[in-house]
Amino acid sequence: MGLSASLFLRQTQSLVMTPQLMQSIQLLQMTHLELNHFIAQEVEKNPLLEIASPEGETGADLTFGDTFNGERSPHNAPGDTAGGESEGGEGEGGDGDWFDAGTATGQERLGEDLDAGFENVFPDDGPLRRADAPELLSQWKSMPGGDSGEDYNLDDFVAGHVSLREHLSQQVPFLLTRPSDKLAAQHLVDQLDEAGYLHGDLAEIAARLGRPLQELETLLQSLQTLDPPGVFARTLSECLAIQLRQRNRLDPAMAMLLRHLDLLAKRDFVSLRKICGVDDEDLLDMLSEIRKLNPKPGTAFDVVVSEAVAPDIVVRPSPDGGWQVELNPDTLPRVLVNQAYFQTVSKTCPKGGADHDFLSECMQNASWLTRSLDQRAKTIMKVATEIVRQQDAFLMHGVDHLRPLNLKTVAEAIKMHESTVSRVTSNKYMLTPRGLFELKYFFTVSIGSADEGGDSHSAEAVRHRIRLLIAQEAPDAVLSDDDIVTTLKRGGVELARRTVAKYREAMNIPSSVQRRREKRAMARLAAV
Repeated sequence: MGLSASLFLRQTQSLVMTPQLMQSIQLLQMTHLELNHFIAQEVEKNPLLEIASPEGETGADLTFGDTFNGERSPHNAPGDTAGGESEGGEGEGGDGDWFDAGTATGQERLGEDLDAGFENVFPDDGPLRRADAPELLSQWKSMPGGDSGEDYNLDDFVAGHVSLREHLSQQVPFLLTRPSDKLAAQHLVDQLDEAGYLHGDLAEIAARLGRPLQELETLLQSLQTLDPPGVFARTLSECLAIQLRQRNRLDPAMAMLLRHLDLLAKRDFVSLRKICGVDDEDLLDMLSEIRKLNPKPGTAFDVVVSEAVAPDIVVRPSPDGGWQVELNPDTLPRVLVNQAYFQTVSKTCPKGGADHDFLSECMQNASWLTRSLDQRAKTIMKVATEIVRQQDAFLMHGVDHLRPLNLKTVAEAIKMHESTVSRVTSNKYMLTPRGLFELKYFFTVSIGSADEGGDSHSAEAVRHRIRLLIAQEAPDAVLSDDDIVTTLKRGGVELARRTVAKYREAMNIPSSVQRRREKRAMARLAAV
């Protein structure tokens, strides 16, 4: 077969991921904090983009991109320009300075601009009278920030958080006098973790510091007397022993109990009574002392202040009996496009030049960003509205009526792809009358019904039932996993025993044996 060249046409379809499309996908899955950070970066690169102030006060003809209905409203009335000039072009004295000290006209304009008609608030003819107080109060309230508190930030008045290392470093000079001991103590302070425990081999630390091991042991015992009680411990038993020693409660029986904390974790109280040589009343008293101790004394200082989660969607009851779904205006980005600045600068840039191309690219990117933000808001609204429609029973009656839901059901209802719905529900929160929930919370696995033809149940609703059954059990009638399976089956839920055990362990609920021991101990403690 001979080789030959030929020319023919072929028509194919392919999906091309343009940079703008990739940007829209990335914006869809961003949280509002990540979105604000991304917009701030775009504003730095694009001179046509601006972030609107909460009051929306600006002197430019701007275009909003924070509405989810696709409409764009100009910020100023038609005819306003970016420089604050009159409609006739340049204002009077537009070529001069803002203040011409050599002319009377300039001084008059300065007086008008600064509103220099000040009055003497405090009269010179005598002391301040009580009758002047209401007038002065009204004048003070009329000043910016006088009574509204707009110029005050409450965070400026919050006391700073003291870390554990700072708290201990302040106590070391009062405990030790030798400079070498202070240096060694500061090194040990730096070795503490967030819970206040000392990790690492003490012999290696002594060799690193060039100190005898016995001296370092003595120094460590002195540091263990500092506040908070239990700090500088190397194990949990030592931490509890330090606190009990300061309370004068570390007797031989208590020391023996601390050596067998594994039995206490298993609720094996029979073995603990034999090992400690005490009766039931003494053991309950010892357990009561243990409960008062802090196993992690350092966590009270290394506090990580977390910000409250701001909901992206707010759901309120509607007067007609339905639900009103709204986007939270506090989380919507306020991106503005300065149209007036673009028109002014484009007139001075010759077409075909580098400046004109740069300005056109900036306008194209700004327009695409605003359209992407509008589309993002629309998509979030569609997904949230469909979730509210699907989970209407949950909003009305609680978690017991949470329906099983998957991404495919929502995607088919709003005519979108499952991947789009997955990106929308990622790290987005909805504020409902039932509380604040992540959108992922409403998507749960379906569990079959014990009755033929019955409705399936949500996995989250089944976990809630298991939690309620265990919380309501009596000390003398603790439910095993098989008992829970039987009870759920009577309620119309078909579930295997291993699934019940998996749900129970995921909720950090101990087994029936451990719960029985703990409930009996708590009952005896309450009786004493």
